[in-house]
Amino acid sequence: MAQAIDPAIEKLGFDEALAELQRTVAELEAGGQPLEQALALHERGAALLEHCNRLLTTAELRVKQLVAVAGKGLQAVDVKPEEAQEAPERAEP
Repeated sequence: MAQAIDPAIEKLGFDEALAELQRTVAELEAGGQPLEQALALHERGAALLEHCNRLLTTAELRVKQLVAVAGKGLQAVDVKPEEAQEAPERAEP
């Protein structure tokens, strides 16, 4: 059963969501919360993590679609992160 996405989380950009996730994790690691509050923090953290992953996947797909190939304009190229290489230096005309 899929959970509804919190509209407040859905509006966050990646950097904001990541910072919120880091704060949530730090609060959970600090401990001392009642069980219900700890569960709520865990659920929020899971939702933030899912949102960050969704944003990263979307960004990755956009990058794959806009890889410039020298002399050929833009071309869709499937690049896995572990196979990525730095772009070669461009020669000045």
